[in-house]
Amino acid sequence: MAFVVRQSKFRHVFGQAMKNDQCYDDIRVSRFVAIVVEASGGGAFLVLPLNKTGRIDASHPTVCGHKSPVLDIDWCPHNDHIIASASDDCTVKVWEIPENGVQAPLTEPLVSLDYHSKKVGIVAWHPTASNILLSAGCDNLIVIWNLDEGEPQIILDMHPDLIYNVSWNRNGSLICTACKDKAVRVIDPRKKEIIAEKEKAHEGSRPMRAIFLEDTRILTTGFDRMSERHLALWDTDNMEEPMTLLELNVASGVLMPFYDYDSKVIYLCGKGDTTISYYEFTNEEPYIHYLSVFSSGSTQRGMGYMPKRGLNVSKCEIAR
Repeated sequence: MAFVVRQSKFRHVFGQAMKNDQCYDDIRVSRFVAIVVEASGGGAFLVLPLNKTGRIDASHPTVCGHKSPVLDIDWCPHNDHIIASASDDCTVKVWEIPENGVQAPLTEPLVSLDYHSKKVGIVAWHPTASNILLSAGCDNLIVIWNLDEGEPQIILDMHPDLIYNVSWNRNGSLICTACKDKAVRVIDPRKKEIIAEKEKAHEGSRPMRAIFLEDTRILTTGFDRMSERHLALWDTDNMEEPMTLLELNVASGVLMPFYDYDSKVIYLCGKGDTTISYYEFTNEEPYIHYLSVFSSGSTQRGMGYMPKRGLNVSKCEIAR
C-alpha cells in the first residue's frame, strides 16, 4: 500500500532564528511577557523601533510610570503608537509613544485606570472596537474599560479563583478564560453571562491557557495528573468531551498558544523550552495536524506575536 501524506501548503514551513545583529541583546528581561524589564523603584518596559537591533544600552529610556513591576503589556491593534500596561500596583495605564520613539523616560500616561483591588496581570485590547480595553486582576475580576470616559464599562465577577488568561474571539463578541479552578469559560460580556463552561478541562494542577480559534472552537493547553502536557480542541456548543486531545510531552513549562487566523497555524511555545511546535487547524478530523518544530540552543523566557505588518513578505515570512 502506498503511504499517503496529507496535503498542506504548510508542510514545509520551517523556523529560522535571526542572526545576532538582528536581535535585541543585553536587555535585562524580567519574568513577564514581552520586553518588560527590571527597574529599581517601580515598573518599566522598553519600547524599541523594529530597526533598532543589537545591544541595548542599560541607560536606554523606558516607559516607567508604574510604582510596582509591570506584569503585562499589549499594543493597540488600531494605533501603532498606543500601548497599555498592567502592573502589580493595581493599575492599568495607557501610553502614547512619540513618533520618533522614547527618547527620554516616559512617566505620564494618557490615562490611568483604577478599579482593581489587587495586582493586574492581564490586559487585552478589543480586536475590533477602538478605545475598549480589558483587564483582569488577582481580585478575580474582569473589567472592560471605555477609554473615552476612563471608567469601567462592564465588570465581570464570575471566577472563584485566579484567572490565568483571557482571549477575545475574532470580532470581540465573546471572551474565553482559563481559571485556577481548572475551568474554561466562554462569556458574553454584554449579557454578563457564561454561555459555555467546562470544569476540569485539564486534570493537572499546573496553569493552563485557552484561546479562541474560530467562532465555536477553543484551544486549550494544560497538564494531566502525571504532569504530561496536553493540547485540546473544544466545541463551545458541546463541551462535554474535547473534539481532539493530543498528548505532547512531560515538561514543566506552561505552553503558550498563538493562533494565526490567516494561515490557520497554531504555534506552541513554553517557558524554559528550546523548541516551538506548530500545527495546522482544519475542519476535518483530527482537526489539529502536526507540521514541524523549531529548535534552538537557548531556552525561552517570554513570547510575543508580531502583527502581520511587521513581517518580511519578500522572504515568505508568515509569522514572527
